[in-house]
Amino acid sequence: MGSSSVEKVKESNPFTKTLMYIFLIFWALVNIFPIYFMFTFSLKSNEEIFGENIIGLPKEWLWSNYTSALNTGNMGLYFVNSLIVTISAIAISLFAAMMATYAITRVGWKLSGLTNAFFMLGLTIPIQASIVPVYVVLSKIHWLNRYSTLIVPYSAFALSMSILICTGFMVEIPYALDEAARIDGCSLAGTFFRIILPLMKPAVSTVGVYSYLQCWNEFMFANVFISDSVHRTLPVGIKALSGQHTTDWGPIGAALVIATFPTLIFYVFLSRRIQESFIAGAVKG
Repeated sequence: MGSSSVEKVKESNPFTKTLMYIFLIFWALVNIFPIYFMFTFSLKSNEEIFGENIIGLPKEWLWSNYTSALNTGNMGLYFVNSLIVTISAIAISLFAAMMATYAITRVGWKLSGLTNAFFMLGLTIPIQASIVPVYVVLSKIHWLNRYSTLIVPYSAFALSMSILICTGFMVEIPYALDEAARIDGCSLAGTFFRIILPLMKPAVSTVGVYSYLQCWNEFMFANVFISDSVHRTLPVGIKALSGQHTTDWGPIGAALVIATFPTLIFYVFLSRRIQESFIAGAVKG
């Protein structure tokens, strides 16, 4: 009976695999459709978007929508602004989180636990509740309408989660490495930069992805703290394309593609690294 049951399982495998492939193809189409819709949306006129050709390919491929978005809508400038703000915020929050985590987890001092609890309090503060006090502080020190207007708050609000992620990785590094480095004459800073930091690459990937998504898509701070068009970021720039009475939706679709596709490309090239970083943070031992 054992051999017959094994044969039945083997016979059912092709059918099971076929069903699995069908499901995976269907699921892939479900996930690809929004990208397809957004891209074709960006190449249509208002008549096609709100007419009978909502889902189909454009009858007339209006690449001029991208020209309008880049030139008239200043999406090129807003893209560069978002890039500057995002990269700067990621670099600051990542470096600060690494050093803070090292001080909390590897350096023996009495207030390390209290300091960690203080940082974790940042996770309980919603970003919406801080808009008014942060705006008042920035206004009093005359720090509005600058790149640093967004870089500093973004870095600060990403710090708590970054420390939490880095702590999960750093506690798994054997402390014997620190002791061996000090025996060899390595200083505290040298141990951090030469020994610990190279082993924290998975944490760097995880924190980088988290900070990137938080900064690149943030709207509320960018909308309130930046009033001029010189330092405006992509989410606020896309909102500005919508007119009060009439709206040309093609350029808005083009702006959405410009804002979204960098994230997709970023994930396509780093998807394996991102998955490895999350797995490394989840597996203990």
